[in-house]
Amino acid sequence: MRAWSIQAFGIENLGLIDRPDPQPGYGQVVVAVKAASLNFRDLLIVKGLYNPKMPLPRVPASDAAGEVVAIGPGVTRVAVGDRVCGTFMQRWISGPLTDSAARSALGGDIDGVLAERVVLSEEGVVKYPAYVTFEEAATLPCAALTAWNGLAEGGLRAGETVLVQGTGGVSIFALQIAKLFGARVLITSGHDDKLERAMNMGASAGVNYRTTPDWDKWAKSQTGGVGVDHVVEVGGAGTLERSLKAVRTGGHIALIGVLAGTGTVNPISILMRAIRVRGIYVGSRWMFEEMNRAFELHRVKPVVDYTFPFEDFPRALQYLESAGHFGKVVVRLA
Repeated sequence: MRAWSIQAFGIENLGLIDRPDPQPGYGQVVVAVKAASLNFRDLLIVKGLYNPKMPLPRVPASDAAGEVVAIGPGVTRVAVGDRVCGTFMQRWISGPLTDSAARSALGGDIDGVLAERVVLSEEGVVKYPAYVTFEEAATLPCAALTAWNGLAEGGLRAGETVLVQGTGGVSIFALQIAKLFGARVLITSGHDDKLERAMNMGASAGVNYRTTPDWDKWAKSQTGGVGVDHVVEVGGAGTLERSLKAVRTGGHIALIGVLAGTGTVNPISILMRAIRVRGIYVGSRWMFEEMNRAFELHRVKPVVDYTFPFEDFPRALQYLESAGHFGKVVVRLA
């Protein structure tokens, strides 16, 4: 079978290699991968910016959908022929995140999914809704679940206001999930055409952060000066200070990404205004299954921006790096 391998850090050092077909052990399943989606984390890992000490070679990427083609002894959760996604962290089943679970992330701590066949734990796969395609299902394990954890597990209620940063994978899922809950969505982007697309998907208002750099003031003005109830913070330290100004007293910030780079944040407003800042590292299998039930009930359709063939994985990473996408970038193997 073919697999992509990080031979040395750098997109230019990726190699498409041949490996023996994997065989399942006790409690394991073999999944024929049909599609994989890319996250900003994958780009950082390939470039050596996520964990410069990560042992190499390593098969990249964490998110995939496919079909179970073999099962090992003792497997009872799935059967041959089932369509499944792998979970981002193979050992995070339920409850709070633990160090052990955090060290089981695909495409980083262990080999990932950019291979024609992968072996996964039966505890680390989830059946996905039948109405989505392989390409759409591949977007669920990280981006969708991160947004779900940030909002559903963050106590989102109908009628509240959510501020979403940008129009990448997590942000577009956050828009869809917020609308599913009956919330009002404000969104930022550096491109007016992307703002228009987000408005067509249900966002109530949008602002271009390039022409309106003080978007925190804009967000507060949209709430009568009170501030938003939730912020989906994907920028990290570079945007967190403005998020703290945009959120209401007692509000919630789901701290998810590092897209805006580094910065310095004074924590006094968190203290004095009782703001709840919660670090989000994807989510558990239990959350994934809960999210899938909600998506199936409301027929939530993942937004796939562009699909690349398997052989063009390096080009897909370059496209992700260009930040030209709206929603998710996918690699198709089928």
